[in-house]
Amino acid sequence: MKEFIVLARQNGTTKTGAPFATLKVADREEVLNVAVWELGPQQEPVVGRIVSFYTLKDNQGKKSCNAMDIKNGPMPDPSHPLYDLLPRPISYETWTATIDHLITYCSDTQLADIIREFGKKLFKPYSEFPAATNVHHAFPGGLLNHTHQMLAMLDGIYPVLPYPVKIERCVLSILFHDYGKVYEYNRAGEGQEDMYLLGHIYISAHKLHSELERRGIDAEETKRIVHCVLAHHGRLEYGSPVVPCTPEAELVSHLDDISAKTDNMEGTGNLEKSFALGTCVVK
Repeated sequence: MKEFIVLARQNGTTKTGAPFATLKVADREEVLNVAVWELGPQQEPVVGRIVSFYTLKDNQGKKSCNAMDIKNGPMPDPSHPLYDLLPRPISYETWTATIDHLITYCSDTQLADIIREFGKKLFKPYSEFPAATNVHHAFPGGLLNHTHQMLAMLDGIYPVLPYPVKIERCVLSILFHDYGKVYEYNRAGEGQEDMYLLGHIYISAHKLHSELERRGIDAEETKRIVHCVLAHHGRLEYGSPVVPCTPEAELVSHLDDISAKTDNMEGTGNLEKSFALGTCVVK
């Protein structure tokens, strides 16, 4: 039997109340999305585990099986041939090097100190939580990698921007834009009640606003930084409570979109439909 590694998992229930899970699995040749019927939320496999399938049904490209058709393998060590197919959180050295370099562009020393402080504080929680359930960066530590990708792209694009932006606003809002996902998900990527009661955009904006206010940052400056968090989904139909109306907010929104969509494309199989992109991916 072919071995696969579980890249992502999303639990659900059928109309009749029966449990199931959708697994995204991969080997060196393909990426598959498999609906596994009668698989309860506490049953293996978890993200990162090696699995094989005794049988897979194929209904016009939609793969499915029953829970009894799965053979659970081990959690792989680095010597396993599929180990590196599951993305891993970046190192603390890579994270801090990017933040330290961005701080060299900062002229507002008070905001730079806050960036430095939360760059250190946020590494650990972000390295343990996913950025989504299945759309992008859906693995433990995906929240760290997604945030770092945005910071690294900002580091590259800032020196050549054709219009002025206050980079401190961009860095702080990127650091906090998905902070609420630590409360939306658990470490396995399962949605928690705060996802529905509050949502990550509100949680993120509220946390950042509170921290800036507590440190005595000017109210107008605080408003413009928090706006970048509130507007990072870009459009009202994408769940954004407001649309970007400053250069910094527009930039942050585009960086978020690039990171999310390119990661979604990377994790989608050849000729597989990506609902987030609205098309099939060709590799």
